[in-house]
Amino acid sequence: MRILVVEDESDLRDALHLSLRGAGFAVDVVADLPDADFALSVNAYDCTIFDRRLPTGDSLPFVRDRRAAGWRVPVLFLTGAMTQVPHLLEGLASGDDYLTKPFDMAELVARVRRLSHSGVVSGPPPVLRCGDLELDPGRREVRRAGTLLMLTKRQFAVLELLMRHHPRPVSVPTLIDECWDIGTDPNAVQQLMTQLRKKLHNPPIILNVKGVGYRLAT
Repeated sequence: MRILVVEDESDLRDALHLSLRGAGFAVDVVADLPDADFALSVNAYDCTIFDRRLPTGDSLPFVRDRRAAGWRVPVLFLTGAMTQVPHLLEGLASGDDYLTKPFDMAELVARVRRLSHSGVVSGPPPVLRCGDLELDPGRREVRRAGTLLMLTKRQFAVLELLMRHHPRPVSVPTLIDECWDIGTDPNAVQQLMTQLRKKLHNPPIILNVKGVGYRLAT
């Protein structure tokens, strides 16, 4: 299950990230609506969490516009200020759940789990492609030039992250944060990339961006 968190308060954003990851979710975090718009355009999510008040405005009209266009991903709104009954009803009319701050993190995780299994999302996640490389998140399959490749769970997760960010590079700290445990030696990333390059065969498709991280060749 993949979750998008849209929260501008850094401490809460980090806490949400850690709690949801600890509960077994894959988590993307952004701080404003433009970044949320981009994330939603390139990733398939099972649930989204939106703070109502963001630096770029109220997230409710943003969600309303997407709903009007046929978007059906479940939404949990968070708010620390807009807690009166009219605000609650307004939020529930456009989203699927509403939680006021402060809240218990266990309650939030339970609500997200319920929303993620609500069946609102329609259809399988989109197949990712880069040149002759194809990754199917739903089937958990990777093919290059039509040939099925056998990857470990971590190799699959790293490749999926690279493909979702393509053509932008992914930093080593981001790779560790998303695919390993916090505190993992960066050498582990280099070792896995060497193994993954061999499994993907030639021509090389994973490039090392000096001083930044890794990206897929265009």
